[in-house]
Amino acid sequence: MSKLKKLFKHTFVYGLATVLPRVLTLLLTNFYTHKLEKQDFGIYSGLFVYLILGNVLLSYGMETAFFRFVNKETDKKKVQSTALTSVTVSSFLFLVGAILLQNHIAEWLNYKVEYIRLAIYILVLDALVVIPFAWLRNEGKSVIYALIKIGNVVVNLLLNLYFFLVLSNHIDKTDEGVVFIFMSNFIASLLTFLVLLPLYFRIKFSFSVALWKQMMRYGFPVLIAGIAFAVNEGFDRVFLRMLLPVDTADATIGVYSACYKMGMFMTLFVTAYKLGVEPFFFSNAQDKNAPKTYALVTEYFILFGAFILLFITVFIDVLKYIIVSNSEYWEALWIVPVILLANLCLGIYHSLSVWYKVTDRTNFGAYVSVLGMFITVIVNFLLIPLISYKGSALATLATYFVMMSVSFWVGQKKYPIPYNIKKIGIYLGFSIISSFIVFYVFDKNMYIGTVFLLLYVLLVVKQEKQLIRHLKR
Repeated sequence: MSKLKKLFKHTFVYGLATVLPRVLTLLLTNFYTHKLEKQDFGIYSGLFVYLILGNVLLSYGMETAFFRFVNKETDKKKVQSTALTSVTVSSFLFLVGAILLQNHIAEWLNYKVEYIRLAIYILVLDALVVIPFAWLRNEGKSVIYALIKIGNVVVNLLLNLYFFLVLSNHIDKTDEGVVFIFMSNFIASLLTFLVLLPLYFRIKFSFSVALWKQMMRYGFPVLIAGIAFAVNEGFDRVFLRMLLPVDTADATIGVYSACYKMGMFMTLFVTAYKLGVEPFFFSNAQDKNAPKTYALVTEYFILFGAFILLFITVFIDVLKYIIVSNSEYWEALWIVPVILLANLCLGIYHSLSVWYKVTDRTNFGAYVSVLGMFITVIVNFLLIPLISYKGSALATLATYFVMMSVSFWVGQKKYPIPYNIKKIGIYLGFSIISSFIVFYVFDKNMYIGTVFLLLYVLLVVKQEKQLIRHLKR
């Protein structure tokens, strides 16, 4: 019982440290769309994609390898020191090389040098705290971990407010918005690094080449999956900038990225579910009834996910004021139901992935992510020239739908789970069709949408009498 209590505590705290920053990021999106021109918001969104990819490349799976080997090796200090030395040296080499080449990088990516320079500093600082954060998690210091993570976002938020609302009134330049955002990120990352710096001095520096090679081999599939994730999650902005006319590309990315953020409602639900369910899956892996339990959990996830899809779609004209209240960005609202459904498919994929995690076939996750990456690239290149950002939204949906379908198909062969396909199909089908009718046929009519929402609730009440009785108790 004490183990479960400890697990619940850590899951709750780590969930808070993950979800709360995303909520604050949503609030910043609304702030940015009022303070930035569409083109500048597009520049920020496009550059942020490279930060995501850079974070993956500079950590190169070492965080996951650290968790694996620090609990496997008897000499834990050697693991800590080897991982920390590896990331520190590689980060320093990257810093030197990137600063020397910053002008060429800026010219190649077609961004201002000052943006690139700040992005380089942010990437290095973020890489230098990967192992210290992993150490905190491994030591069970979840509260300290969460406080530092949340503190980073709060500092970032306050600095944004200062730069945009105070400092901007005392300078002559009017095009410094993107610099303000990256400067806020840089200072927040620097403060986070300084807070964690004492951990560097607690570890005696040594380096085991043999251990390092093992850790690199273990972390390589994680690196590949991470690169694929970065491409699937954000490179549609890169492709839009590449394939659309130069004079309109950044503004198009701006409206697309702002409305894409409305899919965060589903992302928050998926993230919270994933944080809670993964430990549950592993803790029940040896139970003879585990497959039935996994099926039931996935079924309920889809039940609530389908409700969120329909609810957000029905009330999008109200909720848009929370995320993107600037009407100049609303032209891309078309993508919101598509992105919501895409994120739901990604959530279902995470739930279906239980089979390869409990059977130690984690390489499959990397293979599926790479498959998704190819779909992302191909569909974006095919559709963007035809239908602009709508093509990118459809590419995201296609990617996560295929990943979900492949995981289900292979999983049922390797580790059969008795999913109630009929019931799941009814929930998903009703939600998707209703969302399509409300949004695209009746132009976001809330009255008609509310009727569909009530019908969905009645459907669930009829189908889930046992669940409702259990909840009442």
